[in-house]
Amino acid sequence: MGLFDRVSRVVRSNLNAVVSSAEDPEKILEQTVEDMREDLVQLRQAVAQSIAAQKRVEQQYNQAQTQSSEWYRRAQLALQKGDENLAREALSRKQTFTDTANSLKSQLDQSTNQVATLKRNMTALESKIAEAKTKKEMLKARARAAKASEQINKAMGRVDTSGAIGAFERMEEKVMEMEAQSEAIAELAGDTLDSQFASLEAGSDVDSELAMLKAQLAEPPALEGTPAAPEALPASTTEPVDTPQQQTPVDAELEELRNKLDQI
Repeated sequence: MGLFDRVSRVVRSNLNAVVSSAEDPEKILEQTVEDMREDLVQLRQAVAQSIAAQKRVEQQYNQAQTQSSEWYRRAQLALQKGDENLAREALSRKQTFTDTANSLKSQLDQSTNQVATLKRNMTALESKIAEAKTKKEMLKARARAAKASEQINKAMGRVDTSGAIGAFERMEEKVMEMEAQSEAIAELAGDTLDSQFASLEAGSDVDSELAMLKAQLAEPPALEGTPAAPEALPASTTEPVDTPQQQTPVDAELEELRNKLDQI
């Protein structure tokens, strides 16, 4: 392989790569449909010109046929009048127009076939344009969806999902740790309060006994030389009335506390 061929192939490949990367599907589709419309306009013009040419050939053919028939009639008239030379000349003119009509008939057939072919091509092109319009919108929608998907994928590629997931997992563990710590503090606070009330309840009996001891110590002792109490009187026939003993403030408070405890 020569150097020129290798350089040519490299240049063509680079140009193809540049053109391929520069192609926008939406713009290319729009331009393609526009080119097809221009082709349709040109094809319609060609059909119109072919139909006009067909009409001209048809008119010329009809005129040649008419002239051929007219000169044949004149030849008959000349023979009827006995002028054979004039009849011969009329037949010669008639043959000329007949040959012209035959030639025009061949052109007319070709023109008719050409017009029919152009009309079929025009109808096919119109169908292709209608199909291309529908397909164009569908392809444009797919191209937009592909671009959007590509942008999303690029954005996702720039995001470190593993790092984000790891951060979420770390925050979840931290929240769980905070919840456990809060529950532990609440539990410890409840235990302290219960233990305080338990010590209060355990010390209530000791406090009561201490209060009684204080009350006994508060009574004054009996002095020596104090006259003894008079002898008891003989028992009365009536039943003795119970006289309530005098209570100290400590005893009253202790009794009140007992009543409260009994009501619990």
